[in-house]
Amino acid sequence: MTPDTDLRGRTFLVTGANSGLGRATAQALTARGGSVVLAARSEERTRPVLEALRTQYPNAELDFLRVDLGSLASVRRAAEQFLSTGKPLDVLINNAGLAGAVGLTTDGFEITIGTNYVGPFYLTQLLLPRLRQAPQGRVVNVASVAHTSVKRFDWTWLDRGREPSRSGFAQYAESKLLNILNARELAQRLDGTRVTTYALHPGAVASNIWRALPWPVRTLMKLFMLSNENGAKTQVWCATAPELASQTGRYYVKCREARPTALARDDVLAAELYTRTEAAIAAAITG
Repeated sequence: MTPDTDLRGRTFLVTGANSGLGRATAQALTARGGSVVLAARSEERTRPVLEALRTQYPNAELDFLRVDLGSLASVRRAAEQFLSTGKPLDVLINNAGLAGAVGLTTDGFEITIGTNYVGPFYLTQLLLPRLRQAPQGRVVNVASVAHTSVKRFDWTWLDRGREPSRSGFAQYAESKLLNILNARELAQRLDGTRVTTYALHPGAVASNIWRALPWPVRTLMKLFMLSNENGAKTQVWCATAPELASQTGRYYVKCREARPTALARDDVLAAELYTRTEAAIAAAITG
C-alpha cells in the first residue's frame, strides 16, 4: 500500500460523514490536507464533527452538505447546491449506509436498497460532470462481503411500493451487491475518461450503519467489530492510492484487490442493472 500522503489541492465528498466510517474517513483525508465536504442528513449532528476537525486542523477546508439519500429530491438539491459553488471534485466516496431498517423511502423504494444503492447511484450520476473535470476523478462505493450471501438476482429489488421487509438484512446484502455491480458498469461507461471507480469491503465495523437494530443487539455486535478508524483504511486507500489510478471497476478488501462473487462479476447483469436503475429513478421523479 502506497498512500498519497499530501492531499492538498484535492476535494473529497464523503456521504454519511457525521459518524462512524464516514467521520473516520473525513478525518483521515483532512489530516493529509484534503478539502472535504461532509455530506449528511443532519447539520446539527455534523456540526460537532466539523468543529472538532477545525480545532485539530485550523487550516482545513471543510464544508457541510445536507443530503438524505432516501429522497431523490434531496439528492438532486444537494448535487445542485454543490455544483453551484463551482468547487472542484476529485473523489466521491459513497459511504453512507443503512442496515436492519424496515420501511420504504420517500420515493417508494425499499428503504435499505433505496438508501444504500438508489440514492448513491443518482448522486453519482449528478456529480459525474464535475468529477470528469478532475485530473484523476474517482468514485468509491463502500460495499460489503455481505454480498456473498446473495445467491439469486431479483429485479423486483428495484420495484417501488414493495411490501417492506421484516428485518432489512437480506436487503442490506442485496444493496451491497448492487454497489459492486454499479462500480463495475460505471467503469465501462467511463472508459477513456480520467474517472475511475472502486468498490470495497471495509470489514465488520462498529459503525452507525447498525443504528436501526435494537440497542442490546447492536451493543453486543460491536464488541467483536473493527474500530471505525481501522475500517476506513480501505476506502481512504481506494480514494487516494496513486497505484490505483490505472485500475477501475474492481473490488477490494484490506487494501488489496479481491474477487467478488460470480453475480458481482456479471458484466451483462451490471449493464442491465444500470439501465434499469436509470429508468426506475426517472419513473420515481416523474411520479
